Amino acid sequence: MNCVKYFLLLMAFFKCLAVTHIHGEESGPLIIGMELGYPPFEMIDPSGHPAGISVEIAQALGRQLNREIKIENIPFLGLIPALKTDKIDLILSSMSITPQRKTSIDFSEPYFKVGLSLLVSLKSNLQSIAEGNHPEFRFVVKSGTSGEIYARQHLGAAEIIVLDKETSCVLEVIQGKVDAFIYDQLSVFQNWEKNPKTTRAILKPFDVEEWGIGVRKDNEVLLFQVNQFLHTFKGEDGVKKIVQKFLDPQMQAFQKMGIPFVF
Repeated sequence: MNCVKYFLLLMAFFKCLAVTHIHGEESGPLIIGMELGYPPFEMIDPSGHPAGISVEIAQALGRQLNREIKIENIPFLGLIPALKTDKIDLILSSMSITPQRKTSIDFSEPYFKVGLSLLVSLKSNLQSIAEGNHPEFRFVVKSGTSGEIYARQHLGAAEIIVLDKETSCVLEVIQGKVDAFIYDQLSVFQNWEKNPKTTRAILKPFDVEEWGIGVRKDNEVLLFQVNQFLHTFKGEDGVKKIVQKFLDPQMQAFQKMGIPFVF
């Protein structure tokens, strides 16, 4: 960031502080968009309330900014349009920072890393992503995810099936209709655990992505505040503690297998 832009951000931030000091807490809640169908990051608990790693990060953000948090459950493909049309203030939904998305919205600094891996059908002879770019292989990906982006960039010779839901993608693998599902390492592990008689997992990550909090391009003050929060929160191991709360058994399982768990 050049000095002029940083100075302007500082001025905007202090202006925001001044307004907040005069008028009290900023009016209205901070509305955060998530797709609450991606446990343990974004989900709905048995009592019907938002829960998960991203929800707890959002709550910590609200505490630091002294703002009420309201979570809107929005399909993943609808999150960026909702942000751009002012229906939500932020996206905190396990969203990878990609060049394509950065043309539409801004992102905070990364708060999480995740590795892509493969859930493979036991009927398939696929052994690695390196051999996947061939017409004999069929891959399934969830629409709008980094798995889809990777497949379109690197697996042009293979057949790519795009579906809207993770469960639908997993079913394609279970039934042997595709060779593999490209998805994040943790989800692949969890789906393999649930379906050991029909699937196998290639868990070593072949690509690493970073997640960020999405912010509208015209909202530099909020972007500054979010980055300040993340700098402090990560420095206090806040993200690490939340991840361990939800994922400690999985992290231990990866350690026993000798496979790096990317986060």
